[in-house]
Amino acid sequence: MPDQPTQARLAALSKSFDPAAVEAQWGPAWEQAGLGRAGWRGTGQANAEAAAAGHNFAVQLPPPNVTGTLHMGHAFNQTIMDSLTRYHRMRGFNTLWVPGTDHAGIATQIVVERQLQAQGQSRHELGRKNFVARVWEWKQQSGDTITRQMRRMGASVDWSREYFTMDDKLSRVVTETFVRLYEQGLIYRGKRLVNWDPELKSAVSDLEVESAEEDGFLWHIAYPLADGSGEQLVVATTRPETMLGDVAVMVHPEDERYRRFIGQAVTLPLVGRAIPVIADDYVDKDFGTGVVKVTPAHDANDYAVGQRHGLPMISVLTLDAHINDQAPARYQGLERFAARKAIVADLDAQGLLVETKKHKLMVPRCGRTGQIIEPMLTDQWFVAMSKADESGKSIAQKAIAAVQSGAVRFVPEQWVNTYNQWMNNIQDWCISRQLWWGHQIPAWYGEDGSIFVARSADEASAAALKA
Repeated sequence: MPDQPTQARLAALSKSFDPAAVEAQWGPAWEQAGLGRAGWRGTGQANAEAAAAGHNFAVQLPPPNVTGTLHMGHAFNQTIMDSLTRYHRMRGFNTLWVPGTDHAGIATQIVVERQLQAQGQSRHELGRKNFVARVWEWKQQSGDTITRQMRRMGASVDWSREYFTMDDKLSRVVTETFVRLYEQGLIYRGKRLVNWDPELKSAVSDLEVESAEEDGFLWHIAYPLADGSGEQLVVATTRPETMLGDVAVMVHPEDERYRRFIGQAVTLPLVGRAIPVIADDYVDKDFGTGVVKVTPAHDANDYAVGQRHGLPMISVLTLDAHINDQAPARYQGLERFAARKAIVADLDAQGLLVETKKHKLMVPRCGRTGQIIEPMLTDQWFVAMSKADESGKSIAQKAIAAVQSGAVRFVPEQWVNTYNQWMNNIQDWCISRQLWWGHQIPAWYGEDGSIFVARSADEASAAALKA
């Protein structure tokens, strides 16, 4: 039977649940009692016996982006983490749940840019310094809202350890890590194909690219043989505007229809440049005509083909997706889709447009802006994922070994195979973005193009004087 005080509390319970009243009472009460403090049962100190027994439980909250407010996904995730932390706390474990927020470079910059657009301004009109100050104002407002929401949900985190991913301390860690990896040869600057958003004018990660099926066209274009014989190869493409940067056409080495053309050359329509006919297993004999144009500077698969065959890279787009000066004068300055229309019309006028078919295709768009992504050959900073360091192992190999040794475990274990497959085929990681908001690459450039990676401007200047 409940005792009298308990009966009194039960009698006082409202017949309906009032979230606001519960949040107002319990959240502050738990925080005042120090429930979430790191250590043993909210004492702020670790228990030696628990530590000796390996009874430690620490988890870091995946920091929410300071782009607005928390949503149901955040609430669900935090509920799971809170339950696990409380469970281990009640079992006598030393516990730590670390809260924080993420500066979210691209997402936050877009939010503030759209605020400016609503006021008839652009970040360029505002200037970099003032724009960054404006983002910090937004961060303070949004970050406070997120913290307030977490407190209302009663998250038993250690608020004394709250962080923001651009705090001075963390910024110093980012710089130090970058410099050390650069000194070890594991960070480098190079020209590689990246996902490019023409609106942001920045590289974006694979995770920020969302591909969906859309209605489009498959254009069949005749490429005359360069020997003047009158024969031609018909190429099928969904992106005729990029043909201005073609450096070859390719066929499957076992495709009897085209085997005799391998090693010959065709004339690139509208451009007049002779390009070779090559053979590669990448070609799908049953797709389109079985003849594929190769544009290494504007397609990820073509980039790989170009690397295998030692083909040149001709980029025909500017960073805002207009045709550049590598193309014939007639198309220079045209926006990419306006150029597409002009090119298709000119091919038709010259009798080189063989056929146009409706075609469903996967179109990659930036999840932040909705812009169609362009594979773009640009100078970026990369982490070398497969290069061995002083220990003789690469970052990818060390990551695989951590799972194999049991130091890192997946729950459920079935994801280990997916992880290993990903790590065994991983490409170098593009870490640079062309943004105003976020961590800055700690690199300084000399007038002759020399690069000085350093922890500070003074350190870079000293290195430049010694060079």
